[in-house]
Amino acid sequence: MASKERNRIVQVTGVGLASNVALSALKIGVGSACASQTLVADGVHSFSDAATDIAVIVGSRFWSAPSDEEHPYGHRRIETIVTLFIGLSLMMVGFNIVVHSVGLFVRGDFAPPPGFAAILVALLSIGLKEYLYRWTNAEGKRLQSSALVANAWHHRSDALSSLPALFALVAANVRPDWTFVDMLGAVLVSLFIFRSAVAIAWPCLQELGDSAAPRPVTLLVGDALRSVEGVEQVHQLRTRRVGSSLYCDVHIVVDGDLTVRDGHRIADAARDAVLEEVPSVIEVLVHVDPDDDSEMDSRGREA
Repeated sequence: MASKERNRIVQVTGVGLASNVALSALKIGVGSACASQTLVADGVHSFSDAATDIAVIVGSRFWSAPSDEEHPYGHRRIETIVTLFIGLSLMMVGFNIVVHSVGLFVRGDFAPPPGFAAILVALLSIGLKEYLYRWTNAEGKRLQSSALVANAWHHRSDALSSLPALFALVAANVRPDWTFVDMLGAVLVSLFIFRSAVAIAWPCLQELGDSAAPRPVTLLVGDALRSVEGVEQVHQLRTRRVGSSLYCDVHIVVDGDLTVRDGHRIADAARDAVLEEVPSVIEVLVHVDPDDDSEMDSRGREA
């Protein structure tokens, strides 16, 4: 990863970190002054987002490092680990919201109406966190950073978790006996959070299991290889994901009467074609087979 891209990731995440700290202090301060346990709990939740912001800032320093003797393929899987950590953190956030809300409902621990100051803080939190989600998600996709996209969803989870808090605060001011909706709304929001967490964590688990690229991407790689003059056939095409990038290795069939130099030239052209046509691929290993190789069919079918 270029230093410019890493600096942008750190910049975007740093804005989120500062926002989370400020929102947490505001929620906890106003919540304590208004005797609103819901707003205080929401402020504690915002502090949990700061941990993932720090993970992205620190982690990007390592996964953007160039390859070395101990890590010849680079350090991109650190991004996968950070992304998985964010997904698991989201799951914990969803679980904690459910436990906290159900606990308040069972104990009947409902505070008196907190006032409109708490409502305004909740509205501010929802608006700011939704904006941070949209901005961070767009930057993450532009930079092809799975960790940044995952962190964007953490912003949205905070906005979603503030919705039942807002609803409860409004209900408490209108009808104090309606405070049970806090628990119901929190459970519903937790389902959305769990869904986001699974969507973030599952691809990471697949990558750590060395799963292949999606079929459409594999077909695109094969088409790029076959577009090169001199490539007669493509087979044994294999891909694996490393962070937000892909590595490929493939066998191509060329005229068996070509010189080694000509075969090497075709292999280089095939590699360049894939790198140009499929931006997510960062390395391609091309093995050249002659078309009169009788063992070719036993090694793999055409891709």
